[in-house]
Amino acid sequence: MLALVTVAVWALAFAIPSGEYRRNADGKPIQGTYHHVPSGLSFGGHLKDLFLSPVNGLYGIQDAKTGAVGPDNTGDLYGSAGVFLFVLAIGAFITVVFATGALDRGIARLAHALRTRGALLIAGIMVVFSVLGTVEGFAEETLGFYGLIVPLMLALGYDRMVATGTIILGAGVGVLCSTVNPFATGVASSAADISLGDGIVLRFLMWIVLTAVTVAYVVRYGRRVQRRPERSISGFLPGDREHGEQSTQEPPELTGRHKAVLAGVALVFTFMIFSVVPWSSALTGKADAVPYGWELDWSFAELAALFIVAAVLVGLLARMGEQKLSSTIVQGAADFISPALVIMLARGVTVIMNNAKVTDTVLHAIEGVVSGSSNAVFAIIVFVVNLPLAFLIPSTSGHATLAMPILAPLADFAGVSRSVVVTAWQSASGWMNLWVPTTAVTIGGVSLAKVRYDQYLRFIWPLLAILFVLICGFVSLGAVAT
Repeated sequence: MLALVTVAVWALAFAIPSGEYRRNADGKPIQGTYHHVPSGLSFGGHLKDLFLSPVNGLYGIQDAKTGAVGPDNTGDLYGSAGVFLFVLAIGAFITVVFATGALDRGIARLAHALRTRGALLIAGIMVVFSVLGTVEGFAEETLGFYGLIVPLMLALGYDRMVATGTIILGAGVGVLCSTVNPFATGVASSAADISLGDGIVLRFLMWIVLTAVTVAYVVRYGRRVQRRPERSISGFLPGDREHGEQSTQEPPELTGRHKAVLAGVALVFTFMIFSVVPWSSALTGKADAVPYGWELDWSFAELAALFIVAAVLVGLLARMGEQKLSSTIVQGAADFISPALVIMLARGVTVIMNNAKVTDTVLHAIEGVVSGSSNAVFAIIVFVVNLPLAFLIPSTSGHATLAMPILAPLADFAGVSRSVVVTAWQSASGWMNLWVPTTAVTIGGVSLAKVRYDQYLRFIWPLLAILFVLICGFVSLGAVAT
């Protein structure tokens, strides 16, 4: 998809008029100053930009005078090298954590402890998955839990749809309301040129409300199936009840190492949140508040270093040994090279637009569409516009890198914080990824649970409508507040 987008944008750059805005001291476009300027590129120059777009997407340098991006220029980094390394670092960390077995066993112990209290079991698992989703984008990792949770839910008198909703919606609503998720909020914030912590208060409130609503929705359906099994949307397969009763053996106890690893993981993510939040602005409500002396104001360079060090420390806590720890870190980085490359390729598309001087032209066209709208309406428009894009590009990283260079400056024109645009964008991406067939998390999940996709859509559509309304309300509130 990104390859097709790259070629399509490159071809369109010949037809779209080139132009630019005048910039203020912060480098932000000034509304009303758009004017046409020649791009200065020959056909050979255009062809070179297409050829070098992946390279420029990683470490292209923007010339301070001309604004052109190239690998041999002198100026500021325009490519995504910082985010690229950050994704590999957190991939290494997450893989090391899973290799210890602590997280899997911890969730299994939670499920077993709550096995006789169905509603509490559903809520407990969904909240844990939602927390993991909002802080580190827990999504594909959920596919490993169907073998545990499906039989457990069946043994409690639920159907397979309850298990499916518990897993997909639990993690999905967390990703939808990402607070510091590096693959959604992190990449989008970087592309929007703002701090990862900007807008975290609004996103945290969204996470509390939308998680509570989603948990209540699944619990309500589960209780209905318990009382009247014939009202199950997915029905029951032969041997469901018997299989469930045989699959409730007590999992192994958490060892001291497992507890140490889980404590270490909690500490790392807590410190990450502390390091990126602009505390002076969050506590005073003033965007231009003077930072406190103890604020760290960390960005992707520091966070990449944090997760590299944390991966090593977790491995040492688990006593993995030098050889296993080294190979696990390398394997973790390798497993996450795909989203890292997606970010690089998507950034390459923006380089093509930048060098052809059509980015501001597209921005000017959209400015005409949203001009005159209220702040609340503007935020809803950003949310709705991103829905079809999320269908075509289910990768949150790729979607963010493509969309933010256009959408973020619109917030400046509307007098709205760029963090609201980030929140509206990630809400659209998260909402779509709860149900679209282009995401492996949904299709893989219903396949593992042996639930038909059309049955899942029938189960989820009322919740989607509720979440849609709530998201519009939250992004509108955020836009008005800023």
